[in-house]
Amino acid sequence: METKTNHGFMVEAGKDRFHEEANFLGSHFKCKVSTNDSREGMSVFDLTLIEKGGPPYHFHYTQDEWCYILEGEIVFKIGDDIFTAKPGDSVFAPRQIPHTFTKTSENLARMLVIYQPAGTMEEFYFQADEVPNGTLRDFEKLYRQHGMEIVGPPL
Repeated sequence: METKTNHGFMVEAGKDRFHEEANFLGSHFKCKVSTNDSREGMSVFDLTLIEKGGPPYHFHYTQDEWCYILEGEIVFKIGDDIFTAKPGDSVFAPRQIPHTFTKTSENLARMLVIYQPAGTMEEFYFQADEVPNGTLRDFEKLYRQHGMEIVGPPL
C-alpha cells in the first residue's frame, strides 16, 4: 500500500484510498484515511451496509470506535445500551466495552467509522474478506489477532 504521511491528499467520493475496497459480512469498507497516513493515530472507513445484520458482539482492547450515520438506520448495542441511529447521528463505542450493530433499514445504510488509535483494522478487513464463509472459530482467531474479542452473537 502506498502511504503519504508527509502530504495532504484527497479521496474522491465513492472511492477507496488505495482502490482496494474490502468486503466483510455483507458490507463494503472503503478506507478514507489509512493507519499509515496518520502514523497509526487513527483510521477512517466509509462503510456501506448492503445486507441486514452486522458483526458479532465484540470489544477492542485498545481502540475507541466512533460511527457517524450518513444513510439508513442502524441499531447499535454498546454494553447494555441500545441506540437507533439515523442520518446525522453519531455513536461512540469506548475501548473494552462490548458492542455490535445491525442495519435495520430496507435500503442501503452508510456510516463513517473511525478507529483511534488505528491498530490493524485495515489488515483485519482484508483478511476477513478472504474468509467469506468462515466459522465462528475462524473469526474468533482473526479478531484476537487484531486486538479484539468476540463475546456474543450479532444482534
